[in-house]
Amino acid sequence: MDIREIDPNLRVPTVNESDVCFYDVRQAPFEVYGFYNYREESQFKRLPDEVAVPISPKMAELARYTTGGRVRFSTDSKYVAIRAIVPKIHRLSALPLSGSSGFDLYVDNPKTGDSRFYGILPPDRDATGDFESIVKFPTRELRHFTINFPYSNEVTSLYVGIQQDATLGEGMKYRDIEPIVFYGSSITQGTAASRSGNSYANMVSRRFCIDYLNLGFAGNGKAEDEVVDYMCTLPMSIFVSDYDHNASNAEYLRETHLKMYQKIRAAKPDVPYIILSKPDFLKNPSDNDKRRDVIVDTYRYARAQGDQNVYYIDGESIFRGTYEDCCTVDGTHPNDYGFVLMAEAISAEIRRILH
Repeated sequence: MDIREIDPNLRVPTVNESDVCFYDVRQAPFEVYGFYNYREESQFKRLPDEVAVPISPKMAELARYTTGGRVRFSTDSKYVAIRAIVPKIHRLSALPLSGSSGFDLYVDNPKTGDSRFYGILPPDRDATGDFESIVKFPTRELRHFTINFPYSNEVTSLYVGIQQDATLGEGMKYRDIEPIVFYGSSITQGTAASRSGNSYANMVSRRFCIDYLNLGFAGNGKAEDEVVDYMCTLPMSIFVSDYDHNASNAEYLRETHLKMYQKIRAAKPDVPYIILSKPDFLKNPSDNDKRRDVIVDTYRYARAQGDQNVYYIDGESIFRGTYEDCCTVDGTHPNDYGFVLMAEAISAEIRRILH
């Protein structure tokens, strides 16, 4: 028997409202965050083609994965639906479909800047392409929303559905500072979170109500010159370097880690620079010791140059305590608990920076 027949709560609600009207999020009053030139590009992407395509076909595809993408708006509709136009649904054994290919919905409070999770907008388990989903509310009143895009799927277009007679307005604004830029691996990308809102980058953004750009690329965050040069052109309030996992070995890390710091520091002399080493340290401590030495050397170099705006987080210190073996789904990629611990560690440094 289909488990959805046993427990109706596991069904993906279908959109069959007679008064629904869909709107393209590329149009005002929607505000979309986390993408390159989203109003003009035919597909949502995190890097321009002239940066991603020359690196490799893998990088070109990963740049089209929509992790870190968000749309904000307000409405007094008694439901919010989506119609997602996607080339295909990506499925991997260790990744929950609700996060890898689904969206999630937050209710925002403009008075406090807080955002609280309300529901998921996932594809059905049998979906192979475009899909619809809906979240309903017990009352009809004006609410502000954030919808997070999937972290491991491509999205060509997104339409938000509300009642035909409902108001549609602007969403909650972020703090009036430049975005945080996160650069790194599949962990930075959010891989294996149960839903997109539970990536550590998203958690940090919500905590401080600061916009962000997620430049995590599964297996392909390797500090290539093309990507680093592009990041040097981006507006940013804080830069977070977290690509330890994607360096093939300590020697490659030594060739690229300090070089990336020097380039970004030359372009952004006043931007706080946070450096992480990998959190699953105990999986291979002898190799990770060598990697960490490289990362610490970058930090020490920066401090020796008089840089008082560089911060180091020892990854070994993140997954600690009674449940340290419960932080990942496969020994590498954090689950929601692991991402919470990463978000706490990074947020502690950002509090120091902001205060």
